[in-house]
Amino acid sequence: MIHTPLFPTARHALSLALLGLLALAGCGETARLPVSAGTGPQPQLPEPRRTLLPTVHIAPAKGWPAGGKPVAAEGLVVDRFADGLEHPRWLHVLPNGDVLVAETNAPPKPEGSGGGLRAWVMQRVMSKAGAGVPSANRITLLRDADGDGVAETRSAFLERLNSPFGMALVGQDVYVANTDAVLRFPYRDGETRITAPGTKLVDLPAGPRNHHWTKNLIASRDGTKLYVTTGSNSNVGENGLDEEVGRAAIWEVDLRSGQHRLFATGLRNPNGLAWQPDTGALWTAVNERDEIGSDLVPDYMTSVRDGGFYGWPYSYYGQHVDRRVEPQQPDLVARAIVPDYALGPHTASLGLAWSGGTSLPERFRSGMFIGQHGSWNRQPRSGYKVVFVAFQGGKPVGQPQDVLTGFLNDTGEAQGRPVGVALDKTGALLVADDVGNVVWRVRAGTAAAPASAPAASAAANPAAPQ
Repeated sequence: MIHTPLFPTARHALSLALLGLLALAGCGETARLPVSAGTGPQPQLPEPRRTLLPTVHIAPAKGWPAGGKPVAAEGLVVDRFADGLEHPRWLHVLPNGDVLVAETNAPPKPEGSGGGLRAWVMQRVMSKAGAGVPSANRITLLRDADGDGVAETRSAFLERLNSPFGMALVGQDVYVANTDAVLRFPYRDGETRITAPGTKLVDLPAGPRNHHWTKNLIASRDGTKLYVTTGSNSNVGENGLDEEVGRAAIWEVDLRSGQHRLFATGLRNPNGLAWQPDTGALWTAVNERDEIGSDLVPDYMTSVRDGGFYGWPYSYYGQHVDRRVEPQQPDLVARAIVPDYALGPHTASLGLAWSGGTSLPERFRSGMFIGQHGSWNRQPRSGYKVVFVAFQGGKPVGQPQDVLTGFLNDTGEAQGRPVGVALDKTGALLVADDVGNVVWRVRAGTAAAPASAPAASAAANPAAPQ
């Protein structure tokens, strides 16, 4: 039998119908608890609420109006460190003060990579959130040579990468986590461009589906190892667990040999990584699962135990079993570790940076800064801000404090979406905004403080990306 493909008009009508169903699904399920109920060391975890179609409530990407910027908390001022970037996602500050920014997005999916109509519709909807642009596949170096808080020069530090994300400097080598491998590049202090080819240290799980494509990394304190995040290839294993080998985990990679082992598992989509100096523990920010209600499941940050299992996909927040997953693994669920601190349901908490050495006011001196990219599976929306969580005795305490808000305008459009966070050489906070295409700089001060000079335009900087 010959199967006639859908004509374009029929395909268009079908896609519109499915989009309409998704919109109706978004209208039919709303949160019953405030975001704060799913935040802190002991979050509330109500019963799951499954719907025929997932709640879809994305903030359409708008961008900042002329002169627009986020709202800084009391005692803080935010300015543009650099703008005119292409989907800046992640940051790394070199010892000399140069700032590396990964201009990146998901790799293209080849024809026939699977996913079905539902995945196609979801991809169309998610593109409205600003995630549909091609990846620049570039790491750009930003330099503030005169110390005025604005990067007056920029250069293409590394190009022709493959959806790069995490970066680290160890000795005289820069390590970059592409979506499919960790690469090593030779580096000399102060250089603004690397042309030498990279050397592959280790392959990372990718493949045509590559659901959670971002791979982050951080160096061990003694410079002998890297810790690398590998997010899951699905929401809750619905594509088969054979596609999850080596994923939903943090790897430990030996820098000399490239040999790796699974350091921690059951982490659905770990992104941010930071060392907590009081305890020496590695911490990560993790995006939890979707599609069981606007109040579930809280994203979280947690210390990472060697050999620890954190539940995914079989359970969440310890032993809360996810009945969608078959077959179950009760032996694994029984040892699932409860995360240290919930960051609110569906906030998409990605960026993570320890605040040690900050020049921000005293209340920000000991804790974690978190970039919350913002929800798509919650009504009303959550995230879309940068927060700070204070630590005492090596553990997070209290409720998060807002650092930057105002990323959503009055009509619910995303003027920006915060992702990576890092402290610059002066102790100010840098924030990558992948919808606004800006790196923001947050410093101590008041609104009456003199404004910084405008960021240098691409036309004024021949090396700037066009």
